[in-house]
Amino acid sequence: MAKKNNTRQKKFVRFFWTTFGVILVFVFLFFLMIACGRIGYMPPVEDLENPIDKYASRIVSADMKTMGTYAHSKDNRIYINYKELSPAIIHALIATEDARFMEHSGIDAYALMRAVIKRGLLFQKSGGGGSTISQQLAKLLYTERAASVQERLLQKPIEWVIAVQLERYYTKEEIINMYLNKFDFLYNAVGIQSACWVYFGKLPKEVSVEEAATLIGMCKNPSYYNPLRHTERTRGRRNVVLDLMQEHGYISREQCLLLKESPLVLNYHKIDHTEGIAPYFREYLRLMMIAKKPERRNYPTTSYYRYVEDSLAWENNPLYGWCNKNKKADGSNYNIYTDGLQIYTTIDSRMQTYAEQAVTEHIGGYLQPAFFREKAKSSTAPYSRSLSKADVNKILERTMKQTDRYRALKKADKSAQEIRNDFNTPVEMQVFSWQGLKDTIMSPMDSIRYMKMFLRTGFMAMDTHSGTIKAYVGGIDYKHFQYDMVSMGKRQVGSTIKPYLYSLAMESGFSPCNEVLHVEQTLVTETGEPWTPRNTVKTHIGEKVTLRWGLQQSDNWISAYLMGQLSPYAFKNMLISSFGFSEPIDPVLSLCLGPCEVSVKEMVSGYSTFANGGIRVDPLFVNRIEDKNGNIIASFPSKIHEAITEDANYKMLSMLRSVVDGGTAGGMRTRQGITAPMGGKTGTTNNNSDCWFMGFTPSLIGGCWVGGDDPDIHFDSMNEGQGARAAMPIMGIFLKKLFADPQLGYSPTEPFIVPEKYGDPCRSTREIIDESNYSPGVMDDIFN
Repeated sequence: MAKKNNTRQKKFVRFFWTTFGVILVFVFLFFLMIACGRIGYMPPVEDLENPIDKYASRIVSADMKTMGTYAHSKDNRIYINYKELSPAIIHALIATEDARFMEHSGIDAYALMRAVIKRGLLFQKSGGGGSTISQQLAKLLYTERAASVQERLLQKPIEWVIAVQLERYYTKEEIINMYLNKFDFLYNAVGIQSACWVYFGKLPKEVSVEEAATLIGMCKNPSYYNPLRHTERTRGRRNVVLDLMQEHGYISREQCLLLKESPLVLNYHKIDHTEGIAPYFREYLRLMMIAKKPERRNYPTTSYYRYVEDSLAWENNPLYGWCNKNKKADGSNYNIYTDGLQIYTTIDSRMQTYAEQAVTEHIGGYLQPAFFREKAKSSTAPYSRSLSKADVNKILERTMKQTDRYRALKKADKSAQEIRNDFNTPVEMQVFSWQGLKDTIMSPMDSIRYMKMFLRTGFMAMDTHSGTIKAYVGGIDYKHFQYDMVSMGKRQVGSTIKPYLYSLAMESGFSPCNEVLHVEQTLVTETGEPWTPRNTVKTHIGEKVTLRWGLQQSDNWISAYLMGQLSPYAFKNMLISSFGFSEPIDPVLSLCLGPCEVSVKEMVSGYSTFANGGIRVDPLFVNRIEDKNGNIIASFPSKIHEAITEDANYKMLSMLRSVVDGGTAGGMRTRQGITAPMGGKTGTTNNNSDCWFMGFTPSLIGGCWVGGDDPDIHFDSMNEGQGARAAMPIMGIFLKKLFADPQLGYSPTEPFIVPEKYGDPCRSTREIIDESNYSPGVMDDIFN
């Protein structure tokens, strides 16, 4: 009997070890097949070596503030290094998700067995999880959402293998870094850097212990522990994380108790390319960087000059088309949506904020209400009273046909009458107002008219010497008015063109103190027709006046006189070759009064000449670009051009300063209270359609345009419909804010540095002529 029992026992032991061995072999073969990719998905080595290959590019201001990102809609991940993480984030993650993270090699056997026994066998919900941070990273990187429990059970061992592989390729710090860079914290906050900004308006190295605990608490289930929707629930989860941090020695008991009593405080920032500072700048920069080499077939016939302009930019501007002109080490082009570039712009976030505030204060607070009052009883509003109702209806009809709503109705085969009925049927909608979005009921056609009631603007401020753009406001509200009136929009410049004409005169031997007779001028065009410009200046008629006075008062007769002495062709050539204008420009006599259409960006670059010793500087958008690892891959130096001679320039500087000190821009002193040395020029086009101001101090130049969406939308009265009242105050408000901020370094006492030999531009005209070996011709009329 004892022998029988002994034999039975031996058989059982043999069976046990045989079964155990078979199971071990099976498990070994099972995991080997997973590792070889025979079961489930095993990422190739290349993917394991570079598991996260898509990072948003970050736009950074000159004062190192994040302005926004370029990313695909669901992948707004900004790369961050481990060293840039707050220790509180790392401690919270380890304490909560994987207390033995630094000890295991991808799989925590103790935690796994605990989870199997407590959760699998004893059905305890508080049994804890068995997944390590490495396994969770493997799941984030390579595991699709399981359709069933069985599928999830199969995914687990695959994640174990990938976790072990990740531990072979990466250090612990790198794994933590990848996990935090990959996790989606909701609201387009992919990765810890985006999450810190979205929920707290901070960088990862700046978050506090309780803020770190809140974010790490979300890792369990971001939707369930959503701090915006479930505040108390999220606060409870945060406190659990704080308890775990205390349990593992990262914070003291006293600190834990104190932090648990604190409320959950958020500083939410929505990630939306239409929100944040400088949206027009960011969008223009994006379009510029991703531009492709221009091909004529891609431009309509009416856009020939745009094709020429883009072609020149492709050849001469290294930032234009940068992504398509530069390649990575693997031979592919850069992609601003996935390569994690760090784009360091020249924008100063403080100055940008002041510029946006200046636009809001002047247009939203003063000019727009004045425009509403003027148009209140007009049947053609917002258009000029000079148009008929029929004219206005035709314009609105054209605008209607350009809308997405109209195109959708046409695509749905709606008849013209059905479309008209749709546009005339009132519906609930939200519309823009300076006081915020307004809920209302109006027809789509009325909403078109309503939106056209709002005046538009473009404002840009630039360093006079380096060309670095400090502030860029392309419109009043990017979400509702996306057309950029700094770089994309071009409007007639009016009298702001006159300093360029006077520059040609100074180059041709004229002096600010030359005297001419202030009388009506009639010139003959190339086709033999007489041209007599109108003039609003009614003083000193029939008397001799200086050229300085002519520019001060923006006198059209004096400008016409100079054009008669010079050449429209020479003037056009100077505008393009010296001051950076682009075609089309017609070389006609009236060019001296500014009928050509120019962008604010071009005007600011042109006027930089006068504050920079005759040297024009191109606007500089970006200082440098770095890859996601911080390596500089592109730098952009200032680009300068000799526009006019020093002698001509200091004559122009003297005259432009007199425009501010006692001419049409005198309101900068009397109304705006700016005492700083500065030069400038106002401009207003026919019918008050376009209002301009160009102004500069020794260090900064700004240009501003104000007008309607269409040239026929304007003030009918000159009281507010002129450059000095509509555009100049924006520059004035902006300068006051700059001078009041000592951190920016702009001083209202900074002087213009003028070499001694150019100190007095009004030496006798005879002396100047004698020194230049003057021969009779262009200036004979001065002495008659």
